[in-house]
Amino acid sequence: MRYEIKGDTLPVVVCYLEGGEQMITERGSMSWMSPNMKMETTTNGGIGKAFGRMFSGEAMFQNRYTAMGGGNGMIAFASSFPGQILARQIVPGQELIVQKTGFLASEAGVSLSVYFQKKLGAGIFGGEGFIMQRLSGSGMAFLEFDGHVVQYDLQPGQQIIVDTGYLAAMEGSCSMEVQTVPGLKNMVFGGEGVFNTVVTGPGRVWLQTMPISNVAGEILKFMPSGK
Repeated sequence: MRYEIKGDTLPVVVCYLEGGEQMITERGSMSWMSPNMKMETTTNGGIGKAFGRMFSGEAMFQNRYTAMGGGNGMIAFASSFPGQILARQIVPGQELIVQKTGFLASEAGVSLSVYFQKKLGAGIFGGEGFIMQRLSGSGMAFLEFDGHVVQYDLQPGQQIIVDTGYLAAMEGSCSMEVQTVPGLKNMVFGGEGVFNTVVTGPGRVWLQTMPISNVAGEILKFMPSGK
């Protein structure tokens, strides 16, 4: 499978498949394709995995696209929000943890499952950072992140503190937990929220500069109150 990512603020990834090759996606991300691409809606792993994906913010069902007729196929997947598309090769033993809604499409050998933080109590109140997705298996995966993406390589034991919602993805070798902002005054008057996500290395971390939830919150301030 070959691919190319086109566009800047609203990118699209165009994939070129050989006969028999397959792609999977969720949330209706397919934008255009050649006539020989066959679509099949599937639970992709059974009803248990389907419910797991639903719990992590994704769709229960996935669409599988296959290049038919022995010829080459073409299919494109577009980002749903201004940002970047990241291509990442998934290999056995090197999982990737991604924010919910961050999965755009992948080759059929990539599996999606729900990823929980270790500290459940803090995670329940921690907002977006609580439930994420685990990408495992084998194949190329395409991820969509909000705004610009900044990458850090953490050494063993090295940490970075991230405002909840800005963590886009991390390698499976990293660990994370949600912590409350210290001090009642900081929580109430600091304007930075109540929780932060602490990521500990070793591994690579991807941060996004414009979480869609933040954008929605800013737009909401200008909406009529209905009074």
